[in-house]
Amino acid sequence: MFFISSKKSKVALGSSYKCAICSERTGTRYNPMKEWRIKGVLCGDCYSKQLHEYYPGDHVRVNKDL
Repeated sequence: MFFISSKKSKVALGSSYKCAICSERTGTRYNPMKEWRIKGVLCGDCYSKQLHEYYPGDHVRVNKDL
């Protein structure tokens, strides 16, 4: 028997990340844009909020039904 201890392997085994802003577990990870100066990954809600703050105006979402 052997144990896997690298961070990359833990992710592959099913552990999830936490959002860098709200600390909730992320199902789908979003990488923040470099201009935002945020370290780590974001959940979908926080990514959308950051996107709206940085790029105000109307945003058209595509593939809503997927």
